[in-house]
Amino acid sequence: MADCLRLPLLLMCIVSARLIRGDSNAAMKHVGHLDNPQNPGGGPVPAGLNQVLSERNQGAGASLPWKRSAGWKLSEEAVCRDDLTRLCPKHSWNNNLAVLECLQDKKELSRDCKVEVQRILHQRALDVKLDPELQKRCMMDLGKWCSETLEPGQELECLQDHLEDLVSECREVVANLTELESEDIQIEALLMRACEPVIQTYCHEVADNQINTGDLMECLVQNKHQKEMNEKCAVGVTHFQLVQIKDFRFSYKFKTACKEDVLKLCPNIKKKVDVMICLRTTVRNDTLQDISEQRVSVKCRKQLRVEEVEMSEDIRLDPELYDSCKQDMAKLCPNVAYGNAQVIECLKEKKHSLTPWCHQRIFKLQEVEMADPDLDYQLIRVCKHMIKRFCTDSEGKNVLQCLKQNKNSELMDPKCKQMITKRQITQNTDYRLNPVLRKACKADIPKFCNSILARVTGDSELEGQVISCLKLKYADQRLSPDCEDQIRVILQESALDYRLDPQLQLHCTDEITQLCPEEAAAQEQTGQVQECLKVNLLKIKQEPCKKEVLNILKESKADIFVDPVLHTACALDIKHHCAAIPPGRGRQSSCLMEALQDKRVRLQPECKKRLQDRIDMWSYAAKVDTLHEPQPFYSILEPIIWKLNFLTSRLFSWRV
Repeated sequence: MADCLRLPLLLMCIVSARLIRGDSNAAMKHVGHLDNPQNPGGGPVPAGLNQVLSERNQGAGASLPWKRSAGWKLSEEAVCRDDLTRLCPKHSWNNNLAVLECLQDKKELSRDCKVEVQRILHQRALDVKLDPELQKRCMMDLGKWCSETLEPGQELECLQDHLEDLVSECREVVANLTELESEDIQIEALLMRACEPVIQTYCHEVADNQINTGDLMECLVQNKHQKEMNEKCAVGVTHFQLVQIKDFRFSYKFKTACKEDVLKLCPNIKKKVDVMICLRTTVRNDTLQDISEQRVSVKCRKQLRVEEVEMSEDIRLDPELYDSCKQDMAKLCPNVAYGNAQVIECLKEKKHSLTPWCHQRIFKLQEVEMADPDLDYQLIRVCKHMIKRFCTDSEGKNVLQCLKQNKNSELMDPKCKQMITKRQITQNTDYRLNPVLRKACKADIPKFCNSILARVTGDSELEGQVISCLKLKYADQRLSPDCEDQIRVILQESALDYRLDPQLQLHCTDEITQLCPEEAAAQEQTGQVQECLKVNLLKIKQEPCKKEVLNILKESKADIFVDPVLHTACALDIKHHCAAIPPGRGRQSSCLMEALQDKRVRLQPECKKRLQDRIDMWSYAAKVDTLHEPQPFYSILEPIIWKLNFLTSRLFSWRV
């Protein structure tokens, strides 16, 4: 009976036991009962079984080995004779079960023998699932958890779904069965038939060459959302993924690549997700500490990455996130499909409505994804072709940065551009979601924005407060060079698209709706909303919104590049009259104003008009700012304040 426990998926225990005793006639009688629709002598066959038997036996090749002759022995098969002589003790040769067990465990088998062993396993797969010993061990659990299961093959799926709830002897058998399934999913004949279109199109080489590698299931997972995928196949593949998270041994490739690492670094941990967290934490700590030889092996790190990417596709594959957000999913995303990370994306989009525990988990997830965009399933899926076009030389962690740099290219796909903008909006809500900015400004943030950090508790988001703080210090010319470079990029991006400025959106929602509805509704954002708010500055009554618009003016005075409307209007004049002047610190703005005053210089009409409007705005902003905070803003305007005096008389005639 020990052999039965060792090979629950290889042979029916009763058949095997009788063969071991040499009672092959009795064994044959039992097999015959399974082939007979009425199962003479053994009671009626379960509903639908005969059809399934017929389907599974079609294309199986030769007839079952047990039916070749009463005394048939696997050891006498020529195809495995050399391997048997080399690898298996002679005293076991008369025992088909022992021979099969021996050969199945050996990696040194010749290819032909491997194929033969695999064929025998495939032929016996259905019989094993009807194993009376398995039924006996799981009878109580089948009645308790699976009483409504009617279709053949669903009993096993049901037991797998309730694995943690099963009694120990049933759980052991089901676990062994599942572990063997993960080696070669081809023994699941019904699943293979359902998945045949996908296999033929995307996985045929893997299917033809696979022998106990787990490659076929990995291929099916990777192609789960191809147009050839049908519902039955997708459900079967997803079910297997959900089963795999219960125990890392159920993922054959993960188990094979990481078994030694798990034993050494994560002992006594069984759940796949917990094992992955343990290994991921070890990798991260070794990386942060610059350890020359990482404790997690290269092959395990490589497979860990595959598993992490697969997990990001469906929220159900991340039990902690799924459990934390169950209530929110039901309320906010009731009709959203799980696949393609659609539920996760829905929760991200509605993060302001999430319960605290779900919001916390989503924020942590976004932090991980921003540091490692390969784990952002939606971004990688939507921008797959653009990544190939623009970012083939970029490391995985730099993919989002690369996409942002190419967002406004004429060759950029509109859907990918929309996804990039969504990720930029997310990053600008909290500096912790922008790893590049966080690193560049690691000294500036505590130095200038500590009062904001002191008010924050836990994982509550900052709504762009820290980034707004850094923007003001940029205008005051007080940032470190690296931080200044990053803030300049953010200023340029948010100047084009108001949605990238969370503080402006927060404080000017009503003003944008009332004063700039057409500009806000435009599909392509090119700075028109900010320009509208600037032009209507005197109409803005709410102080928080007015302050945000004044800040925008202050920032644009420091660097004309963060004022897209003025920069576009004056691009030619900058090239002709200010080419030698480096950007930043108000230098090019000063150059243009000098040119405006110089009667020998003729600026482009649009540039002249925009520049005169800006001078009026800057003058007004300077006066307002001097009343409240005289030093910072006045210090920026001081080098050129004399140039504004002659224009102040125009202030209240400013055409709004």
